[in-house]
This record gives sequence, structure tokens and C-alpha cells, in this order.
Amino acid sequence: MTVDTGQISRKTWLAAEFVALFFGLTGLYAVTLRGVGPLPFLLVITVGIVIYLRRTGFDRHSFWRADALRPALPAILALWVVAAVALTATVSVLRPDSLFDLPRERPLIWVLILVFYPLISVYPQELLFRAFLFHRYTPVFGDGPRMIAISAVAFGFAHFIVGNWISVLLSVAAGVLFATRYRRTRSLLVTSVEHALYGILVFTVGLGDFFYHGAAAA
Repeated sequence: MTVDTGQISRKTWLAAEFVALFFGLTGLYAVTLRGVGPLPFLLVITVGIVIYLRRTGFDRHSFWRADALRPALPAILALWVVAAVALTATVSVLRPDSLFDLPRERPLIWVLILVFYPLISVYPQELLFRAFLFHRYTPVFGDGPRMIAISAVAFGFAHFIVGNWISVLLSVAAGVLFATRYRRTRSLLVTSVEHALYGILVFTVGLGDFFYHGAAAA
């Protein structure tokens, strides 16, 4: 039995790169740039990711793949309704003053979130944590449960920049859902729609301040 040292070296390099990019840089950002909005950085990263994916054999249909949305939509909506009821009930009990605070007190901000959040935040995040991560690091983590777990943990840790562990833990759970959906559909449209539904739900029911450091001051 021969050992392919080149393959081992590549896997080791990719694993180290993954840790540095998704944990090292995120931790550095949280320490040195706390209070600075991440969207400009995310949009610059998005451009780089798109260029990289287009040059490295990524299936370009996965950038959208609209035909995958209709079959996935019933399951997405059914689970979302359950989550909406559960989150609304939880906020009404634990944070009654915050329930629907954004649409009640700042309806214009809420409408702007409905319109722009999926475009400038959700889709770029899905490009990074699903398309790029799956495409580049499959040689290290495979394309099954380990990849889903890695994607979810990286996605959750990215929310560490917000400054609370509630957002991290909830984002890990959401990351499992989004990564599983992406693995099944290979559609960034599908995962972006699902991600947007949950993100908008969070801002609507009164949990936005746990997920965006500027939500309370917006």
C-alpha cells in the first residue's frame, strides 16, 4: 500500500487554510474591528469568490438553479412556519417588550431589511459558507455529514463578531439546515431563500439585536 504524500500535503494545507480563513480571520476581525460593519468586507470577498469559482470548475448552474426551488419550497415553508411560531412564542414570554419591535417602531428600516438583506447579505453568505466551502474543502472534509458540520460551525463562528453566544449557537443550528439543503439541491437560490426567510423572521419577531451589532441603533 503506497501513500500519496502529495495528496496528504494538499489536504493538510487546505485544512490549515480553512482554519486560518474561517476562524483566524474571523477572530481577528472580532478583536480588532468590533463595531465596524462587515458588509463592505463581505461584498469584496463575494467578488473574489465568484471569480475563483468561475475559474476552478464550479458548476455555474449552482449560482442560481431556479428549477430546484419549487420542489424544495413546501418543506422549507413547513419548517419555517414551525420555527416562526416557536420564536414568536419564545420572544413573547422572555422578551415581551421586544416582540415585533422593528416593524412597530421602525417600519421603514424593517422594509429596507426585507428588500436588501437577501441581496447584500444572504446571498454573499451562501456563496462563502456553502458554495465556496463545499467546492474548495471537499477533498478534506468530504461531501457528507462532516462537511455539513464544518459548514455549520464556520457559519456559526462568523456570528461571533456580533458579540454574543446566542447568535453563534442559533447560527450553528441554522447552518446545519442550510448546508443540508445546499447538499441536496446544489442551488444557492434555494439556500438563499431559506436563509432569508429565517433572517427576516429574526428581525421581525424582535431578535435582531442578537444577530447584528447595529440593529439596536439602526
